[in-house]
Amino acid sequence: MAIGVFGLAVGLALGGVVLLGALGYVLQRTVDTEAFRTADAVALLAAEDALPDPLPVAGGQVRVQVIDAQGRIRAASIDADRLVPMVRPERLNGDRRQRLEVPAERAGLAGPVRVVAVPAGTAADPLTVLVARSMADVRHSTHVVRTILLVAFPLLVAVLAAVAWRVVGATLRPVEALRRGAEEITGRAGTGRLPVPASADEIHRLAVTLNGMLDRLESARARQRAFVSDAAHELRSPLTNIRTELEVAQRLASRTDWTAVTANLLADTDRLSRLVDDLLLLARLDETPPARGTGPVELGTLLTEVAARYPSPPVRVAPPPGPLWTVGNADELRRVLANLVDNAVRHAYGAVLLAVEATPAGHPEAAYHLVTVTDDGPGIPVADRERVFGRFTRLDDGRARDDGGAGLGLAIVWELVRRAGGRIALTDGDDQRGLQVRLLLPALPVDEEPRDGG
Repeated sequence: MAIGVFGLAVGLALGGVVLLGALGYVLQRTVDTEAFRTADAVALLAAEDALPDPLPVAGGQVRVQVIDAQGRIRAASIDADRLVPMVRPERLNGDRRQRLEVPAERAGLAGPVRVVAVPAGTAADPLTVLVARSMADVRHSTHVVRTILLVAFPLLVAVLAAVAWRVVGATLRPVEALRRGAEEITGRAGTGRLPVPASADEIHRLAVTLNGMLDRLESARARQRAFVSDAAHELRSPLTNIRTELEVAQRLASRTDWTAVTANLLADTDRLSRLVDDLLLLARLDETPPARGTGPVELGTLLTEVAARYPSPPVRVAPPPGPLWTVGNADELRRVLANLVDNAVRHAYGAVLLAVEATPAGHPEAAYHLVTVTDDGPGIPVADRERVFGRFTRLDDGRARDDGGAGLGLAIVWELVRRAGGRIALTDGDDQRGLQVRLLLPALPVDEEPRDGG
């Protein structure tokens, strides 16, 4: 605020100085113009050898003399000195027009005095016309303007400073309200939202944007708390089993079947290891930004590789008529398909079918290839088909009673598909039985497909 007022004062001061300089220059040029006009008229009379005596000059603030090369006065206005020229001859140049300053007493005018000299006469009898005009009026005008500026300048600065104080204060008042709101939120005493001013200006939009950011942060914190709570619960279960097995074995001592205990401990350790790996993967996916694929992947080959890990039946692959390419991270896509097939095998009654096909041209999803994983299990109710992609989500029906699962498989699938630029949805299987997972992955343009098939 102070810096702004100081800058305004400096600007006004510079403007006043420039105004005074411009005013003085314009007034002086006006005096010179009028003096030259009078001198030219007298010079014209001198050229025609028709100089009257005294010279007719209007106004009491003008003196005119016509002098020869020796400095003698040939003619003069009625108030001008007829013996002593207003300008000493040595200061005159008979070949050009001049502007001179002379003492007031030499012209008999109130000073300062401005004199213009204009050559006149003939080559045989050169003359010089001198016209003197008082600059007192000019000085008085500039003095009056200077006085007005000196009086008005502090008042103007004070008024502008007061106005700026009120305007800036009114402008920054919503900012101060935002600051206090942010301080209350930081101190955990507020409602978690910043006050939004009623005016539809930049501060209003800033407050709305900040509240949106706070909502997203609160949602992220809520998700993080829920994730940490669920993760702690899931990690506690295998650890509790391990501890129970060891305590029972310790109490039974010699009667303990260490082979069975070891098998149980290894099963719980494997479950714990898988859970930790899944948690680390989800944490990495949350921290790293989505990155589109690193290379071309042939989907038919990828489905065949994943299906080879399972017995056939129940897992079968319907080979596509030709290679279908997508762009993505092969390991991440392999993890997606493996999780989907694991889930299908776990709940299928007797058949799991993997297929991939190109979306027909002209279809709204023509830029994608469709991968399907279909099983004949109990399926998932329509109301729960979005919810199952949440982390640590388990349903109450028979399909979701995972043997050792933590409810992270489909959550990982959702994150990896999103990073690959694809989409995933659950629908009914063939003949309205079972479940079909429909996975859309970006199709590689034909002109970018590898020509060697790999």
